[in-house]
Amino acid sequence: MTSPILITGGSGFIGRHLAARLMQRGHQVRLLGRNFAPVADLLAAGAIAVPADLRDRAAVIAACAGVDAVCHVGALSAPWGRRQDFYDINVRGTQHVITGCRQHPVRRLVAISSPAVVFSGDDVLNAVESMPYPRQFTSDYAWSKRQAEELLRGATDLATVILRPKAVFGPGDRALLPRLIAAARAGRLPQIGDGRNLVDLTYVENVAHAIEQALVSQAAVGKIYTITNGEHVPLWDLLRNVFRRLNIPDRMQPVPIGVMLAAAALMETQAAFTGREPLLSRYTVAILARTQTYDITAARRDLNYHPAISVAEGVERTLAQVG
Repeated sequence: MTSPILITGGSGFIGRHLAARLMQRGHQVRLLGRNFAPVADLLAAGAIAVPADLRDRAAVIAACAGVDAVCHVGALSAPWGRRQDFYDINVRGTQHVITGCRQHPVRRLVAISSPAVVFSGDDVLNAVESMPYPRQFTSDYAWSKRQAEELLRGATDLATVILRPKAVFGPGDRALLPRLIAAARAGRLPQIGDGRNLVDLTYVENVAHAIEQALVSQAAVGKIYTITNGEHVPLWDLLRNVFRRLNIPDRMQPVPIGVMLAAAALMETQAAFTGREPLLSRYTVAILARTQTYDITAARRDLNYHPAISVAEGVERTLAQVG
């Protein structure tokens, strides 16, 4: 058995899949989180629950004691929310993890970020990791992840690796396909734009593979890597195929992106007064309407990253659970 690996967000979507993979490899795993019901099977198999909130500095620092590596997966990931919450969890929480790794010398810190940090709301074509941050971020989530990246890049005394997985999906996902499926079933999902935009998706097991490789690659230390399936997929064709498989009628009429952005802006204004999440945000409109493709050459080279599960197979595995 190797020294323990701490996974923040260990009971979340990516965290659960990563923990299962590492345990299969013989690693001891500690799961930092708040709700451990989703990982009851992992706890029964030997994973250790570490009840803590990323906002709790002392608890996060203490959780880093005696571990070989930290996989910082936990975050507030949502298209809408209070900027202060994004800051407290994603920025201050990352600083707490960094402090914990310093106080309890940790061999490697692998942190999960997002390509959202370089997305300006316009088309992105085969972007590489050196693409600059935009002047204006499309969401408070993206803004907070950029701040977290800056903290990690500044921690030059630690062996850090930053991964930016794009549009992660798979069994257990509650944010990506399930939301779109629910909207389509309710007849509330128009086709935004001309329907020809390409996107990169990432099956969750491929993300877990990338994290596992980042834990051991010497060439990766101090660097950032975009992680995708390496496939540029026509988004609306894929969605229509998924809905057809689920016997959901195709009621997605094309609506110009400008119209949807204006509608989303009004919804956001209303949400600012009510405190309720809008049905649609400008960030979501851009995500669904713009081409977003990325070059994963660096990950293939330095991490020996090879996405084993294709988008098509990943969709099949996901639909087997969605029903």
